[in-house]
Amino acid sequence: MRTIYFGTFVHSLALSDLQVLQSAAVGVHEDGTIEFLDENADSPEAVAEKHSWPAGSYSIVSPDPASASFFFPGFFDTHIHASQYPNVGLFGKTTLLDWLNTYTFPLESSFADLKVADSVYSRVIARTLGNGTTTAAYYATVHTASTNRLADLALSAGQRAFIGRCCMDANSPDYYCDKSLEEAQVATLDVIEHIKKIDPSHNIVCPILTPRFAASCTKELLSWLGKLATDTKLPVQTHISENLLEVELVKNMHPFGNSYADVYDKCGLLGDRTILAHAVHLTDDERVLIAKRGSGVAHCPASNSALTSGETRVKLLLDAGVKVGLGTDVSGGFTPSILHTARQALLVSRHLSMEGDESHKLSIEEVLYLATVGGANVCGLGNKLGNFLPGKKWDAQLITLDCKDSPVDIFPWERQKHEDLVAKWLFNGDDRNVTKVWVDGKLVAGTEFAL
Repeated sequence: MRTIYFGTFVHSLALSDLQVLQSAAVGVHEDGTIEFLDENADSPEAVAEKHSWPAGSYSIVSPDPASASFFFPGFFDTHIHASQYPNVGLFGKTTLLDWLNTYTFPLESSFADLKVADSVYSRVIARTLGNGTTTAAYYATVHTASTNRLADLALSAGQRAFIGRCCMDANSPDYYCDKSLEEAQVATLDVIEHIKKIDPSHNIVCPILTPRFAASCTKELLSWLGKLATDTKLPVQTHISENLLEVELVKNMHPFGNSYADVYDKCGLLGDRTILAHAVHLTDDERVLIAKRGSGVAHCPASNSALTSGETRVKLLLDAGVKVGLGTDVSGGFTPSILHTARQALLVSRHLSMEGDESHKLSIEEVLYLATVGGANVCGLGNKLGNFLPGKKWDAQLITLDCKDSPVDIFPWERQKHEDLVAKWLFNGDDRNVTKVWVDGKLVAGTEFAL
């Protein structure tokens, strides 16, 4: 039946506009679509009468008004390697290219075994959902069967997911790669067909074309994927300008491109549903090109710090008109939490500002926008998700700051200072505060999910 959610709501309307609504109500249709947002509501029953919802035709979800709780939109993780989850925190003193060979490729190659895939993928989906991530852009591995299993598990769990089978036919280990262009083509099409069978409308799970990065793909493979993206209108995800040695490698391998971004553009891979991870070392011309094509950037501050890749200048991207969301980049990133990633994004921006330019600094309002509306825009879902405006889907989390075992200490005089509560949550909260998670109007996770 329809549902009225009643209480405090926090959501982003614009980059610097974080709206806090106390004593508000959101009405959600049976299909998960938000029908109304009433900013000043006396009670759920009064709101139902106002909108002609008969008694008995709806349920009510209303946290204890004495609790320090609020509804917040579901997070978007715009860049996460699901297969790398066992390696979170394992990067030693390595940087990107040696990290791939030392830690990443050996682990990913083990996903030829479906038992490994089942164990890891079920855990990472549970972890991300439990941290409030309602939509994730997943990289899987080269293996068709285990990539399909990731799609199956995400659909079963109710998490919106973009599922990407990694394409890599160059500069990759002999034991872990596409042996030929034809092998990559067949495997990619098999994954697309499988997801079409289990979710024909791509409402919950959607295939995403995934050239791992330009240096791991021949021009022929990049061009084929670009044409496939044009023909199918499917989204694309890949890496760009994460590490200076990687940038030089791409320059030497693909001299037909004037820049890293131009390589993708000439192969037809830059479009309005393309997610480019990292973008640490972009030139001004590349930012202009990416904005012109409508592509988005997945900002991965935890990973960029852990692998000493560099500091993405997010404000320069935004000023250039580039869409930006947040990515955990597990396992270069050491946590599956977008809340923690938002925290890192804010801190990295402050380190940049210490170099003498205050314009790089991101605010609490801005990083929470990137975690929700920004991510929705990057994933091509901005018209459907990201906040609580009518017509969008109810993908949401209930945050409770005074729950049992909460890492956030709330004092009596703070309970009505909701802007302060949001700040304390950003800097101190974790998955213990995520008491309920909904996707498409359905309760799917949270600490109270099993109750």
